[in-house]
Amino acid sequence: MSWTPTSWRSRPAAQMPAYPDPSALADAESCLAAAAPLATIVENRALSARIAAAAEGRAFLLQGGDCAETFAEFGADKVRTTFNLLLDMAATVAAAGAREVVTVGRIAGQFAKPRSADTETVDGITLPAYRGDIVNGAAFDAAGRVPDPMRMLEAYRQSSVTVDLLRAYAAAAYADEAERRAEARARLGLHPDPAADAAPPRHPPRVYTSHEALLLPYEEALTRRDAETGEWWALSGNMLWIGERTRQIDGAHVEYARGIANTVGVKLGASATPDELVRLAETLDPENRPGRLVLIGRFGAGEIGRRLPALMATTQAAGLNALWTIDPMHGNTRTVAGRKTRLVDDIVAEISAFFDIARAEGVHPGGIHLEMTGNHVTECLGGSAALGEGDLEQRYLTHCDPRLNRAQALDVAAETARLIGDEDMRRRAA
Repeated sequence: MSWTPTSWRSRPAAQMPAYPDPSALADAESCLAAAAPLATIVENRALSARIAAAAEGRAFLLQGGDCAETFAEFGADKVRTTFNLLLDMAATVAAAGAREVVTVGRIAGQFAKPRSADTETVDGITLPAYRGDIVNGAAFDAAGRVPDPMRMLEAYRQSSVTVDLLRAYAAAAYADEAERRAEARARLGLHPDPAADAAPPRHPPRVYTSHEALLLPYEEALTRRDAETGEWWALSGNMLWIGERTRQIDGAHVEYARGIANTVGVKLGASATPDELVRLAETLDPENRPGRLVLIGRFGAGEIGRRLPALMATTQAAGLNALWTIDPMHGNTRTVAGRKTRLVDDIVAEISAFFDIARAEGVHPGGIHLEMTGNHVTECLGGSAALGEGDLEQRYLTHCDPRLNRAQALDVAAETARLIGDEDMRRRAA
């Protein structure tokens, strides 16, 4: 079936803002289409190859970062703390087993957010919902809530700087690699291994970029064709995913994603059915190519045992080469003291259940997908810092969903490492 970057425009598009000025939208799209790409085809192919290794059981995908990037919080220090946290988590996960860790950030493009309603009402006043800084402003202000396509240009600018910073930090990360590995071993209570810590990494330390492919005018404008192969690549980032609210088979987001050559993720929540999963795989990955499709479960600790086994059994029966990962954040949101929050215990419980179910179904538990920040926020409860309900007000900074702070994220990484270590021990004993 023929495809172009504009094919999505003929399909129903959920979660899209209503821009009041079509000419301004066209101007923004034109500027983006003429801009330099934010990713390279070489990088994207390299990531797909490493995701393929994960799908074959030889690697583990660590994906994480902000719920939604914001213009106001942007800066080199924030990028650096996210980069360092992801590499520290990756070293922790890698310390428990022989698998390499593929590190992907929710960064350099994660500016758009899906919403459960198109509008928000406060004190009898109804305004458009906040859809992320790439669309409109978070403040409950009539002028700021009007979708503004020029915001896409600022999102692009900040993403471009972020990508440059990530590349620079990666080039300098070799010097810290041995120390990072030693700290990871100590975090897990493992004996020091100076020889292993000093060994050169199999791949250069780096963080690939990813975001939800939600705002399709932005994605279309940054799609480029490889002159040698004829393939179309989304060069707004290295990896894109389709969200729980936009995975309609006949919808615009699936139509866009089926035509790009990148690794593509799909969020699967409690409403996902085995039949829908098969149809999504047939549409997005008709060649069943390892490294192409990442299935990201998001059920909640209380639902995963009822929902995931049938989906994993379906992928096994169909012989799918997709990589299974788990997002233990979105299904575990609750309200405490009037604030949305998540409990570290629930997050760890869902990851543990993911490993148990994968083992029972003969599936490789291939990754985790987290919302987190390197800053000391107090948005999630529990963890080694023992944050309680009374701590929520101290540094509750998120514009959307609650994030793990650095200590909590490292706690989750350590628990994941232990699960991987247990899995490897069972495999060797079998």
